[in-house]
Amino acid sequence: MAHVMAEKQKNIELRKESNKGRRFSKKALIYLLLVIYGLVNAYPMFWMFLNSFKSNIDFAKNPFGLPVQWLFDNYKTAWETAKLGTYFFNSVIVSVAAVAVTIFAGAIASYFLARFAFKWGKMVYAFFVFGMLIPIHATLVPMFLLMKSLGLLNTHLGLILPYIAFNLPITIFILVSFMKSFPRDIEESAIMDGCGVFRIFFSIILPMTRPALATVIILNFINNWNEFSFALVLINDDSLKTLPLGLANFAGQFTTNYGAQMAGLTMAVIPVIIIYLLLEDYLVKGMTAGAVKG
Repeated sequence: MAHVMAEKQKNIELRKESNKGRRFSKKALIYLLLVIYGLVNAYPMFWMFLNSFKSNIDFAKNPFGLPVQWLFDNYKTAWETAKLGTYFFNSVIVSVAAVAVTIFAGAIASYFLARFAFKWGKMVYAFFVFGMLIPIHATLVPMFLLMKSLGLLNTHLGLILPYIAFNLPITIFILVSFMKSFPRDIEESAIMDGCGVFRIFFSIILPMTRPALATVIILNFINNWNEFSFALVLINDDSLKTLPLGLANFAGQFTTNYGAQMAGLTMAVIPVIIIYLLLEDYLVKGMTAGAVKG
């Protein structure tokens, strides 16, 4: 009898070891695939960064290797000669201002749509969500005529307002979905402590919404930073053009200076990477919070 029990225990242990081995192999395979996927996505940026220090001859002879001589002057050429400094500054102003207003207005609107029940609430929410279906290119001519009648052509505000309008739908959609998951007990306790509506919003709801806010900040900033169509139609003054327009002009003026082109593209990518790294923790916390219930 003892021999049989020992055999059973041994078989159980063997099965456990086998299951552990299979789980380890599966996890190792997943990590390997993720590493390969990460390298595939990171390599183009790494290749662009390396080539930003090369001369034209070095780029032509060895496009995939390290620079023979590291030419930091390519960044100076891109920044000063191609006027990327001006375009960069304009993009920062327009993108940051549009993101700030979009997040503030979107957060307040989402709070009332998600936490309050009123007669036209669902219709208002549907109106905002419907904005996600409107293609930007279909609005270029009406937007141009509108901004012309308002006297906002060739102004930063003329770009900021369309950016806010077209980023509000996705912002409200994400924030409303996130805020609806909060338990009502939180607000009831705050009301019993004497908190008003806006005190609850700024002191309780908004801090709890940080993961979703990080997501919409990243999405809005990337959309604004890379936006080309509105900037092309609404801005003609070189001193007010944004970085995408500057890079397009830069590619036309410096078609033979590949190193300077790569330097300009590298500088254009850096702010997006910085924003993502600053908000990465909140973004990951939001993903894990949404994956675990209870």
